[in-house]
Amino acid sequence: MNEMILPYHLGCSVWALPEWVGSFFRDDAKAADFLTQYASVFNTVEGNTTFYNIPSPGQIESWNKKTPRGFKFCFKFPRHITHKKQLMETDDDALRFVELFTPLREKLGPFMIQLPPAFSANDISRLENLLSILPKDLNYSVEVRHKDFFDHGRHERNFVSLLQSYNIDRVIFDSRKLHSVKSQAASILEAQKKKPKVPIRFDNTHNRPLVRYVGTNDILNNEPYLKEWAIIVAEWIKEGLHPYIFIHSPNKVDQPKLCRHFHQLLSKLIEIPPLPQWPIDKQGKQLGLF
Repeated sequence: MNEMILPYHLGCSVWALPEWVGSFFRDDAKAADFLTQYASVFNTVEGNTTFYNIPSPGQIESWNKKTPRGFKFCFKFPRHITHKKQLMETDDDALRFVELFTPLREKLGPFMIQLPPAFSANDISRLENLLSILPKDLNYSVEVRHKDFFDHGRHERNFVSLLQSYNIDRVIFDSRKLHSVKSQAASILEAQKKKPKVPIRFDNTHNRPLVRYVGTNDILNNEPYLKEWAIIVAEWIKEGLHPYIFIHSPNKVDQPKLCRHFHQLLSKLIEIPPLPQWPIDKQGKQLGLF
């Protein structure tokens, strides 16, 4: 993907999954190779690592060197800002966090500000304060989980208006399939416990709509939902928007194939090039030369 420009960004929730060695990554891939090989196919990734730990300058420089021009990291705000402090007295923390990524500026997609289920409409002034102090030359998206923000009424209108006034995208979280499936698979049961069940929204609030889709581990069960999102994403692109699409699978292992299938569905609706070959497929061709 590093040699072509797509009208949208597509990626997984992780870039360094050891279980991908031999199926997505090359057979001989080591941990130090994972990001480079991931970024040879996909052009964005959810930066969930920053939710739990603040990266060192050395890590940030390494991420920069291992990814091509056009690749975008969508780093998640640290949980001590969003969940522990719930945006109370966090101005300095937030500014220090985003400033860490100055060396990676050209590869920053929207930062994801994921708010906890307890963060309600009564707390929206804290969100407005945060948005008001963040650097305006960077992009952000906000994910809410409290029922207030899905009331189709005053609270939701106020939230949407706030995002629009600051040119902020609303994270669209779609876990419909995950919570409708009946399965005894450990990965699905675990995901159903952890992933929120919130109403779906299909409208965007700015020009980089960000979708986080969480389904099952197989293509067949996800098909109707991925087709629906392909239609929506195609329309967004036609309107001149630049979507970010992240496709999760409960076991994480199957995320690349689900992403590839989504891209194939989208390619039937708009003219886009195919995704690059997976690292493991390139390896097979190289071995065939000898």
